[in-house]
Amino acid sequence: METVFTPWMSLAGGALIGLAAVALMALHGRIFGATGILAGALLPSDPQDRGWRLVLLAGMISGPVLVWMLSGSMPEVQVPVSLPALVIGGVLVGIGVTLGSGCTSGHGVCGMARLSPRSIAATLVFMATCGATVFLIRHGIGG
Repeated sequence: METVFTPWMSLAGGALIGLAAVALMALHGRIFGATGILAGALLPSDPQDRGWRLVLLAGMISGPVLVWMLSGSMPEVQVPVSLPALVIGGVLVGIGVTLGSGCTSGHGVCGMARLSPRSIAATLVFMATCGATVFLIRHGIGG
């Protein structure tokens, strides 16, 4: 399996994520943690807090539609694993997010920008685990 490196698209995507994180903090005083935003939309502790969460999630989901409207084609997505592997991966990510008190967007983007020691440690663990997983899958298991 070949990994496609897209530096300009990656840079643009990162800049948009950073801009969204800054805007959410400036306008609502909230951390841009995607998992926390989803959890708060599904099970809001404050009903007035649900609206902005739903709008933000709709924006995340509608991104590929915007690309399609501007370019005339949908972004190509390849998922080289089975449905059971996706489900297991999703469950493991959910457990990790719960144990780590946040996700990569909350810790990696917002927490590190605030120089939070906890977020820096969490992000280092995310990245080390990701690297080990890719190495194991590609070289150990042969995926």
